Amino acid sequence: MKTIVLFFSALFVMAVSNAQTADVATESVPDITKIVSFKELDHDFGKIPYGKPAEFDLEMTNISGDTLRLQDVKAGCGCTTPKWQPGPYKAGETFKVVIGFNGYTEGNFAKVVTLFFPGGLTQVIKFHGETFKAPADPAPGNAAVNNLKDGK
Repeated sequence: MKTIVLFFSALFVMAVSNAQTADVATESVPDITKIVSFKELDHDFGKIPYGKPAEFDLEMTNISGDTLRLQDVKAGCGCTTPKWQPGPYKAGETFKVVIGFNGYTEGNFAKVVTLFFPGGLTQVIKFHGETFKAPADPAPGNAAVNNLKDGK
C-alpha cells in the first residue's frame, strides 16, 4: 500500500512540474523592436554643472503597421521628470519623450526611465553623466592687480 501511495505521489509531482514548464515554454515575450524604433537607448549627458537641470529628447518611430499609444513613462527616481503625450501615433510617425534631470546628484550618475506600451511591451532607457561643482572663487586673487589700478 505504501508503494502505491508513493508511486502516485511521485507521478503527481512529475505531472505538475511538466505542466509548469509547458506553460512557460508556450508564453511568447513581446518584441518591442518590431513595433518601435528608438534613436538611442543610452544617452550621455557628459559633464553638467551640479544643480543645473538638463533635458534630452528621446526620439522614437512607430515602425508597426498600426497606430500606437504610449501608456506610461516611469522615472527610476525623483530627480528625473519625463514629459510625454500618450498619442495615438500613426504608422511611420516619429514622436518624442522629453527626459529631464535636475542635476542634484554629485559626481557620476546613471539613471533609467521605463516606457510602457500596450500588449505588455516595455523599454528601459538609460542616461548617465557627471556633475561638477564650480569653484566658489573662479580665479585666484592676485595682489599685483591692485598696483595696476593705482597706476604704480
